[in-house]
Amino acid sequence: MKRYWLLLNNKCNWIFILLVWSAGAIANAPAGSAYNMTRGATELSHKVYNLHMVIFYICCVIGAIVFGLMFWSIIHHRKAKGATPAQFHGSLKIEILWTAIPVLILIAMAIPASKTLIAMEDASKADMTILVTGSQWKWHYKYMEYPIEFYSLLSTPRDQIENNAAKDDLYLRDVDKPLVLPTGKKIRFLVTADDVIHSWWVPDFAIKKDANPGFINETWAKIENPGIYRGQCAELCGKDHGFMPIVVDVKTPEAFDQWVAEQIAEQEKAKAAEAARGLMTKEELMELGKTIYDTRCAVCHQSGGEGLPGAFPALKGSVIATKDKPAHIHMVLFGKPATAMQAFGKQLTAAELAAVITYERNAWGNDTGDLVQISEINAALSAGE
Repeated sequence: MKRYWLLLNNKCNWIFILLVWSAGAIANAPAGSAYNMTRGATELSHKVYNLHMVIFYICCVIGAIVFGLMFWSIIHHRKAKGATPAQFHGSLKIEILWTAIPVLILIAMAIPASKTLIAMEDASKADMTILVTGSQWKWHYKYMEYPIEFYSLLSTPRDQIENNAAKDDLYLRDVDKPLVLPTGKKIRFLVTADDVIHSWWVPDFAIKKDANPGFINETWAKIENPGIYRGQCAELCGKDHGFMPIVVDVKTPEAFDQWVAEQIAEQEKAKAAEAARGLMTKEELMELGKTIYDTRCAVCHQSGGEGLPGAFPALKGSVIATKDKPAHIHMVLFGKPATAMQAFGKQLTAAELAAVITYERNAWGNDTGDLVQISEINAALSAGE
């Protein structure tokens, strides 16, 4: 029996040592490793990381004390050693002590936590503001200080999604147009949605803010180093929830100013080119229309136009895509309320809208022969809903 308890004693000591060693190893793990949270790339993320480490160390100390006392009591007050349990009922001093100590610990943890939470909500005195709008299943970014806004869409090819091609390292993690931001500036984000609840989450910024339809939430970031930072929608927002990556391209202030100038120039050039564009041939419309359809419409209506029964209607052989041309144009431009059919009138150019409608009316055997031109799209947009 004595040998058994010596063995138990050694095992308990080793368990205690293992617990202390594990806590220390995790605490000393480099930020961003598999055993610790990322330190991030912003002032705010550093505050969150430091708060995390302070709370973790407090928990380690509490765990070491509690388990140490527990194992010591089990070993040194066992029956085999001749210990006789004390008989008593209640102790006012002990009850006060075990109430006061946790309260003091909670206060010690609450002070730095409150400071960090207050800092997270203080988006005042921002150098620039970005309006972030979640939409099934993409993000829209609008620079409030510049005439720049665009949609950011998943750029993973459909062949990879449908398992017809090998997946690359950025599968479901890259976009066609990243959000571009400067370093060293306090950036205020206004986050909302135009359909269902989304969540804009970039771990390196310590930002995870819900995007609620009809409400605007705000947060902020001050990014220290240039680079590419990735995130994703962190709210289950529908069947393609996993197809809403976030990519932020952070540049130096000089490079950012150059990017802004280039974007404004490109927009003006694109507007002038579209205004000067004449009638498009069927070949031009079908080629451009297929590209737009595959990136914007195939997610719901499928690449063959067959849709998803019970969820998204088929376009192949449908009445709206084969007969009622004005209704088809109106549907694509202004969407359908209370459904997943979005309004694409502000998401695409007039040429892209004309092309995708033409494609839908002539692909998959629909073969209506109808061609939609830019002038028809502009007229419908001018007429409004």
